Amino acid sequence: MKIRAHAESHVVELDDGSQWQIFPGDLATTLSWKPETDLRLEPSGDRVSSHVLVNAADGSRVRVIAASETWPDGEVKKVLKGG
Repeated sequence: MKIRAHAESHVVELDDGSQWQIFPGDLATTLSWKPETDLRLEPSGDRVSSHVLVNAADGSRVRVIAASETWPDGEVKKVLKGG
């Protein structure tokens, strides 16, 4: 899938129309993304995110949830602190 819009740093819209919130700790990974970046959406076994977006070119991964969802209470801070 390709990126349709990435206007807000924490939300990406893919060419299939789906919108995903990017995990705060993974935002730096998305800085190099361009509209032609080929991404693959995969289910996640992570306790924080429901899915991961994988950059096909370099294999980098970012944790995401649907844009309409909210991050689990306390989990974001725990993960960001290394817990």
